Amino acid sequence: MNIMTQVVATLGVACGVAAPLGAEELRIGTASIGGAFFPVGQTISNLVNARADGNFSIVPIVTQGSVQNPRLVNDGEVDLGITSADLAADAVAGEGAYQGSTMQLAALGPLHPSILHMIVPADSDIHTFDDLRGKRVAVGPAGGGTLGFLNKIMPIHDMTMDDITPSFLSYGDGFSQLSDGNVDAALALSGYPAAAVMQAAASEELRMIDLRPENLAQILDQNPAYSTFDIPADIYDMGQDSTVIGVTNMLILRSDMDDGQVGQIVSAIYDHLDEFTAENANGAQIDKSRATQLAIPLHPVAAAYFGQ
Repeated sequence: MNIMTQVVATLGVACGVAAPLGAEELRIGTASIGGAFFPVGQTISNLVNARADGNFSIVPIVTQGSVQNPRLVNDGEVDLGITSADLAADAVAGEGAYQGSTMQLAALGPLHPSILHMIVPADSDIHTFDDLRGKRVAVGPAGGGTLGFLNKIMPIHDMTMDDITPSFLSYGDGFSQLSDGNVDAALALSGYPAAAVMQAAASEELRMIDLRPENLAQILDQNPAYSTFDIPADIYDMGQDSTVIGVTNMLILRSDMDDGQVGQIVSAIYDHLDEFTAENANGAQIDKSRATQLAIPLHPVAAAYFGQ
């Protein structure tokens, strides 16, 4: 599906506040309709369409998600995009999935985090990442964000994918297999609470796998776009709080986007996070202080907004 077909398809499902006829239409690249990024994009669109001066509107566009969105923004297919801090850094540097093609991108601001869920049954003998060696592990879909994290974490543990028996499954199927005992652990890079984990937790007690402190420190040192997040025990009804590794999702735009539009968009979103949260629960996890930790420079107007 090309991007213009996606625009037409999205207009059929997007809802919310409409801008006046004749307003310039900007597009925000999200992900599939069933994922978390599309409703976040809808909420952003609704806030901007309600709060901006009416000279432009925003509509959410169905895309392939975090990896594709930097390319779409850079190529002018969309005006803004949702991605993760590590992928944005790779896109600007021409590394990883964007090898050899540096992109003219800037950050607009932080969104909710995605955390690396590493889950086992509470009575499992797997306690640390090292204990995954030789185990059956649901690692998420092929090409998904979970595998990107594994590719960074495994070398620090002197492991490769050959040291586990991976199952490349959707998060829902992976955690269903965990509940059925067909895999020993299930991994998912996702916002929280994640529906797949919640469903598995409804049938049995679960536990997070830990990273050894020395390994965690090395991962963070080698991957500055990664962060740690504290997950309260009651999120998944586990026995204790957990500190997990993850990444802040973010809004990106071309670095040459109109200053006036950038100012209106950043104000519409970050001056009204209470309205964001009322429409989308992920708004409660947006931490404006993480604007300083996005791995690529903020647009100058956004930097001024966040006091940099």
